[in-house]
Amino acid sequence: MSLATVFSRAQVGIKSPQVTIEVHLSNGLPSLSIVGLADTEVKESKDRVRAALINSQFDFPARRITINLAPADLPKEGSRFDLPIAIGILAASGQIPSDKLKQFEFIGELALSGELREIRGVLPAAVQCQSQSRALILPHENAYEAALVSKLEIYHCSHLLQVCAKLNGQEDLTQVIPENNREPSSDLKNADDLSDVVGQHHAKRAIEIAAAGGHNLILLGPPGTGKTMLATRLPSILPLMTEKEALESASIQSISFQGFKLRNWKQRSFRAPHHTASGVALVGGCKKH
Repeated sequence: MSLATVFSRAQVGIKSPQVTIEVHLSNGLPSLSIVGLADTEVKESKDRVRAALINSQFDFPARRITINLAPADLPKEGSRFDLPIAIGILAASGQIPSDKLKQFEFIGELALSGELREIRGVLPAAVQCQSQSRALILPHENAYEAALVSKLEIYHCSHLLQVCAKLNGQEDLTQVIPENNREPSSDLKNADDLSDVVGQHHAKRAIEIAAAGGHNLILLGPPGTGKTMLATRLPSILPLMTEKEALESASIQSISFQGFKLRNWKQRSFRAPHHTASGVALVGGCKKH
């Protein structure tokens, strides 16, 4: 078969829309082209994929290869499409079966040796994948973050050969058990507790009312009166996050360069921007040069 279709996920903020990767092999001078509004990182994947396939003892087709990332009007960025592109080339060239590809979504960066590397922003992809009732195949390092999504079938692996063995029915990948019921980390839960504050009875009463009713709160006073101390202890009396709230908070951390840490699961975030921060900085904007 000279045409194969593989499913993956893009990253647009905390959303992860589906991307259909179509790989077609045709006669002509050997070449590889990627179309579909791909940025530089995605276009560079053709060199990573070629080296990964050859070093994994697969045949790289000496044909004209066209890879379409649909929808064509959706920007694609990052190295997350390395694995699905490699799977598409192998399926289109007949080196792995293509009949099972509709059951899975693939995401992951490939090393030149064929090993899978961790990517950023896998949690939003896992949330969207669950809604499509497909299984998700991803790098080992991302597995436990994706496992926070309930009712999602997840397989993690460390090499391209393991993925191909799974599709060939020769090997079963390790399936991760969802951890959506995971409780907040005991060493961080209530680290700054409101009961630690001595005095400030009126301010503490106002904070308790705001927390109970979900109200906004403004603290006014000269420096050194305890405004920041009280604010940092507000999360300790807030109710536990629901799964939806926890996933939204974790998704924001997942797409950040710091990444999501399991110890922060269901921990209510506290931010203390400097008073000189601009409006753009407060919403996380940046200027590209």
